[in-house]
Amino acid sequence: MTDSTAVTWDAPDDDHAARRAAQASMAAVVAGRRSDWLGLFGPDALLEDPVGPSMLDPEGKGHRGHQEIGTFWDTNISSVRAFRFHVSDSFANGPCCANVAAITMTMDGGTTMTVDCVIVYTVDDAGLITSIRAHWEPDRAMATLTGPERR
Repeated sequence: MTDSTAVTWDAPDDDHAARRAAQASMAAVVAGRRSDWLGLFGPDALLEDPVGPSMLDPEGKGHRGHQEIGTFWDTNISSVRAFRFHVSDSFANGPCCANVAAITMTMDGGTTMTVDCVIVYTVDDAGLITSIRAHWEPDRAMATLTGPERR
């Protein structure tokens, strides 16, 4: 990965198209590069983050296509001041890669939240992402909220 301070990869790292797409996705998120991130997706891609109904997707249908995925970035990703990804394991087979990860987000004011998750990336023959399915539990993530250090 390009930013070893924001992304740690303690997992298998062979040259698999879905694994490379996952790494490129994380790098774009860390760097705040919306257009690079959207360019990783096929035109009809589906983003489910998290899978199922949640405060980020009340109907649980996910976000399909560049416009909806771009709106997800604008509403959720862009509001985070800093991301740290730690991938502890990765399983790649066929067009998919499932990563076991912890994602720590720092908001303005210093509040942090860590999402422990399994994220499944699927790519097409050209290596474009056709789906990202992030499996995590909102209640568990909310329980990790911390405020800025008190003096």
